[in-house]
Amino acid sequence: MNDVRPAGATSRFEIRIEEKTHVGADGTRIPAIRDLVLEVQPQSMTVLMGPSGCGKTTLLRIVAGLDDRFTGKVHVPDNARIGVMFQEPRLLPWRTVRQNIQIVAEDMSNAELERLASAVGIADMLPRYPQELSLGLARRVALARAFAPHPDLLLLDEPFVSLDERTADRLRHLLLQVWSERPTTAILVTHNPREAILLADQLVLLAPRPTHVVAVVPIPIPQGERNASVVEEIYADLLKRHPANFATG
Repeated sequence: MNDVRPAGATSRFEIRIEEKTHVGADGTRIPAIRDLVLEVQPQSMTVLMGPSGCGKTTLLRIVAGLDDRFTGKVHVPDNARIGVMFQEPRLLPWRTVRQNIQIVAEDMSNAELERLASAVGIADMLPRYPQELSLGLARRVALARAFAPHPDLLLLDEPFVSLDERTADRLRHLLLQVWSERPTTAILVTHNPREAILLADQLVLLAPRPTHVVAVVPIPIPQGERNASVVEEIYADLLKRHPANFATG
């Protein structure tokens, strides 16, 4: 049986998944996660990195409460608000940008919504519809929507995948800027090792399926001090220390 119980708002966020299994169309049982234990400090950025298909998205769905078919325990803060940014923006095409953000934070004032929209660079887009936006702008809207409810826990599933590197890099720095202004506990999934190094307070390396934690690598240098050369230094060091696992990013 699974168990999702509150932990104090200032206590560690803890994930213990003993077993998560998928059932194929032919009835075959496919183990996705086994014996995974992870602690996340409040108001930190934890980045998960592992090979494709290892269960990273499944793990985020469990933490978000979207999948309760697992054995284990997930401890979350009492009455926690959870913000999620999926791999695709998932904006409702019949609603404006403003309405797509308001849908998760109906009590947000217009002034607060406009401040958030300005922070992510979409203030001029509020009256537009999703089909009028580029993918980069749509991801900005999705980012604003994830932050809108003032989440206690922010989950980001490869939020910059399929973007060109220049756009992705702008959005990475935008994420750090908004997150520093609205600090929350965050868990982000990526396949990009340099992106992981730029964003993470702690980097969690995951094994192939059934996934479990291979290594937890703290990155003590503040995000604001991680320029390109610092990222490359950390990358080279990690590649030496975790060649097989880190190379899977």
